[in-house]
Amino acid sequence: MSDLARHIDSLSRANVLCLGDVMLDRFVYGSVDRVSPEAPIPVLRVDRDVPKLGGAGNVAANLVALEAACRFVSVVGRDGIGTDLLALLRREGVSDGAIVIEDGRQTTVKTRFIAGQQQLLRTDIETVVPITVADRVLERVRELLPDVGGVILSDYGKGVLTDDLVTAVIAAARDAGRTVVVDPKGRDYRRYRGADIVTPNRKELMEATGLPARTDEEVIAAARHLIATCGIGAVVATRSEQGMSVVTAGDAVHLPAEAREVFDVSGAGDTVVATLTAALSVGIDLVDSARLANLAAGIVVGKVGTAVVRSAELLAGLHEQEWRQGEEKVATRDTAAERAERWRLRGKRVGFTNGCFDLLHPGHIALLKQARAACDVLVVGLNSDDSVKRLKGESRPVQNETARATVLASLGCVDLVVIFGEDTPETLIRTLRPDVLVKGADYTIATVVGADFVQSYGGKVVLADLVQGQSTTNTIKRMKG
Repeated sequence: MSDLARHIDSLSRANVLCLGDVMLDRFVYGSVDRVSPEAPIPVLRVDRDVPKLGGAGNVAANLVALEAACRFVSVVGRDGIGTDLLALLRREGVSDGAIVIEDGRQTTVKTRFIAGQQQLLRTDIETVVPITVADRVLERVRELLPDVGGVILSDYGKGVLTDDLVTAVIAAARDAGRTVVVDPKGRDYRRYRGADIVTPNRKELMEATGLPARTDEEVIAAARHLIATCGIGAVVATRSEQGMSVVTAGDAVHLPAEAREVFDVSGAGDTVVATLTAALSVGIDLVDSARLANLAAGIVVGKVGTAVVRSAELLAGLHEQEWRQGEEKVATRDTAAERAERWRLRGKRVGFTNGCFDLLHPGHIALLKQARAACDVLVVGLNSDDSVKRLKGESRPVQNETARATVLASLGCVDLVVIFGEDTPETLIRTLRPDVLVKGADYTIATVVGADFVQSYGGKVVLADLVQGQSTTNTIKRMKG
């Protein structure tokens, strides 16, 4: 979590070139309280008309919201909508200096009429033909490439990204050593050959491959089919309530969905590709970049209409995620046993240590870090309040078991916390069957509870170095003094 938080701070150093189909999204909000006398349709009493950047424009707006620098290249018509779009780009902090104007082209505008949370109607006005100014667009791209760390091709199929232009831009970006991420359109991804990453949603992945993509295994198979047949480096597939999958030729990682509430999924793909590319452009690895993009997607679908995610929202979302995961890290004995078995089936060494952990101090932290270093996942057995009283006296614990478990679960070196009520963790150890058992060096292996049992099936007992002078008892004495 701390690594991801540092990554969020680094997004402000990102500089990304975004090329694609820009459009104006208009949201006309109002209320309906009667049916038209002219036809059986609702009458929308308009309260406000909100213009938003759409298509590749929303990708650019998301980059700016992340405090990244965006070099935006697109094409608009010489019409009123085009003029409005250029003004909106400037208002949203997106430079319009690389926008090419094409005579005779209708700038795309999509208008949504909304009453309350219900969309009543959408109207589209657009020209869907290949642009005639591709040479000028390519010239703009080549001028901007030396200054950026990554390139986004945001393809909405409106004609800006012609086959020849896509090929030329990818070649120029690769020659310049720039990462190319494509938000794709259509069924034939061979046109994106040479791109580092494509970001289809589940439906697009199935359409592009003709393969199912419902389960993890099906998504991996479909993504690797694209990688093999289309010359693409990796696939980051968005899967709605199933989260996101990051697939390369040799590896696959599945990230769970982060959305708490879903109001509107429009524009979520724009947020994903913007966050992903911004992160990649400053040197963050693919999986962590995808984690940030997945977190951003979970935030943006909780908003209404075409929306953006800001860095502060990402950080707040990360803190909420950490808090939720901290709660989930406190488990019952049976749940802990099931998780330990699943971890072992994945080839992970399960470690265990235990204690009262009342008033957490540097000695505790040192023990936990050494324990975690000796295994792949660490389960901490925590004495219940009653067992602490029996061991330490009626004045203890200072913190109740809920507070102590919450603090332990918030530590990155702790993977699971289990509260036990017995005076010793013997029963818990026999239930979990850890591969590594860790206690402080004030014990000997012969006196560590559960040592004989763990060693009987080939497990290892580790005695961790102690931090001298650190104990809860001494801390309490100093507080009273």
